[in-house]
Amino acid sequence: MVGFFKRVYELVRQVPQGKVVTYGQIAKKLGTKDSRKVGWALHANPDGEKRPCHRVVNKNGRLAPNFAFSGEEEQRLRLEKEGVTFTKDGLVDLKKHQSQF
Repeated sequence: MVGFFKRVYELVRQVPQGKVVTYGQIAKKLGTKDSRKVGWALHANPDGEKRPCHRVVNKNGRLAPNFAFSGEEEQRLRLEKEGVTFTKDGLVDLKKHQSQF
């Protein structure tokens, strides 16, 4: 599992500021359909500065309710600081901010 987590972190580092990717995008890039494993890796992220896991959202643009660094509110604050905008429903505007690998 350690190798998988490391590969997740390497991909997350490639997401530019002001952009997001989905758990599914990372899983697909790693050759798996198991998006939950990606979530586990991000939840265990020991270094949020080097590995900006706040840039990963679900397929609808929903934030992580159990975001590793102080919850969903912190994830939103970090994204807003980078210029990411949200819909009226509180989802990341994926049309504007979703990055492609």
